[in-house]
Amino acid sequence: MAVSLLHFRHFEHRHYFRLTNGPIIRRLLCNSTAESTGAAGEKPPSLSQFFSPKTAEAPPHYQRWDDPDFRKWKDKEAEILEDIEPIIYLTKEILHSNRYMDGERLNPEDGKAVVDKLLVHHPHSEDKIGCGLDSIMVDRHPQFRQSRCLFVVRTDGGWIDFSYQKCLRSYIRDKYPSHAERFIREHFKRGTG
Repeated sequence: MAVSLLHFRHFEHRHYFRLTNGPIIRRLLCNSTAESTGAAGEKPPSLSQFFSPKTAEAPPHYQRWDDPDFRKWKDKEAEILEDIEPIIYLTKEILHSNRYMDGERLNPEDGKAVVDKLLVHHPHSEDKIGCGLDSIMVDRHPQFRQSRCLFVVRTDGGWIDFSYQKCLRSYIRDKYPSHAERFIREHFKRGTG
């Protein structure tokens, strides 16, 4: 055959996405048949010459799943995720949808959820609240203008931003101390702060 198996394997790896196109396969098969030195009336080669059929194998066995410590970690990870997902969803909805415009204060229900589920867990919540909490506001970050964040609006009219991720990390460290650092490392993009 003029088209060597080695050449075809090279073609197969570099242009795999093209093999789904019928004319390319037909052209490849026709060229190899026309140049072959076989007897007249020989059948054209079939695709089975180039592709081996997939064999039914047992799925791979991962011993890691059988490890009781790993299973314990996966169960705890699922528990933590189930615990924090509602407030994460609400916070992302507040920050990334058009539900609130820049500079707008949260409605009482959302504000209460953010205060009770996030702000109280911030490592410096007393400093953030200062003279007293009036409301929670969403606006552009003063330094990173592309990012929206949450702000504490104080009773004296001042306001200061706070990180909802810092609040969550602190909450996780308090409630799940033996699994917190691993969870934070695997699920939070930025440093552990």
